[in-house]
Parts: sequence; structure tokens; C-alpha cells
Amino acid sequence: MAGATTLGDLASAIGARTQESAVIAELKAGSEDAYAWLIGEFHQPIYGLVYNIVNDPSDAADTTQEVFLKVFRGMKHFHGESSLKTWIYRIALHEASNRRRWWFRHKAQETPLDPVDTGQSEFPIEARLADPGESPFEKFAHAEVRVVVEEALTHVRDPYRTALILRDLEEMSYEEVAEILQISLGTVKSRITRGRDALRRQLVGYVREVGPE
Repeated sequence: MAGATTLGDLASAIGARTQESAVIAELKAGSEDAYAWLIGEFHQPIYGLVYNIVNDPSDAADTTQEVFLKVFRGMKHFHGESSLKTWIYRIALHEASNRRRWWFRHKAQETPLDPVDTGQSEFPIEARLADPGESPFEKFAHAEVRVVVEEALTHVRDPYRTALILRDLEEMSYEEVAEILQISLGTVKSRITRGRDALRRQLVGYVREVGPE
């Protein structure tokens, strides 16, 4: 059984690589269908990742657009050194980090630091917390927790924050995080542990305040 499972996994992996190679070839050839597939497959996850980093819906939308422009323009230079997903996520992290640095240099001096109204279902944290069967009170409580966590995350220093977002919000495996960030598995685990500790310290006051509620 173990051998069969291993062979099955290997066959699936080979099939996945073959399929991705075919998609990449279509993208390099300028196929509109392939680009439509790419946007359908990655737009929402990339927007969610970028939003978790820049913490502003307008900036996230603009940055996501920039990410896909970079992907389209850079496709001819992509030679499969990593998976397509890994390559796109690296571009997204780079663009989001640049936007976040720009925000701290410029926009933070001009924009009131009021909580952003993120009542729409497109945002990833809300989507994971929300349950269609929740009562109005439960929905309010989850929305409040989401806002508090998002705010606390902004105070967690990079590179721990990025690793935490990829692992705990994007729900990637440790191996995926290591590949995207191009660091060792041990470094990934260390950053996530330190990031969680930092986030816990940021949230301790709120947890004490709400108590069992």
C-alpha cells in the first residue's frame, strides 16, 4: 500500500508539472485564454496576500494590478526555476513590501489612522471567520476580532510578519513558505514562532479586556 501511495503521489506530481508547463508555454505564447485562467486562478489569493501586508483596500487593489502587470511583462523571463505560484507570490510580496514602505514614508503622514471599513466579504480574514449561520452578535464579534488582529499585525516586525501571514493567514505549508521566501525550513519555523510571540504580545491587552467573551 505504501508503495502504491508513493507511486500515486509521484504520478500526480508529474501530472501537475506537465500541466503547469503547458500553461506556461501558452502564457509565453500570449494566449488570452491562458492569461484569463491566470487571473481567475490567482487574483483573489494575491489580493488577499497583498491586503494583509498593506492593510488598505485601495492600495491592495492598485498593488495587485501592478503585480499582474509585472507577471505579464516578466513571463518571457520565467524559466521554471520555481513553480508558477511561487514566482507570482514572490512578485506579490516584493510589490506589497514596496507599497508598505512607501505608505510609511508618505501616506501615513496624510491619512487619518481610523480603522478601515472592511465590511465586504472579499477580505480573507473575514471570509475565514464568518459563518453564514452566525447571529448578528457573532458576526459583529468576529468583525471586531478581525480588525483587532489586522491592527496588531501591523506592529509585528518584518520578516516575522511576512512569514506569519503566509503560514497562518494564507495557510501555506512550511515548505511553501520556505520556497517563496527562499530561506531554510528552520528559518521559516523560527520566524513564525517569533512572529506568533510578537502578535500574542500585541493582543494580550485586548484578550484581557474581552475576557471569556
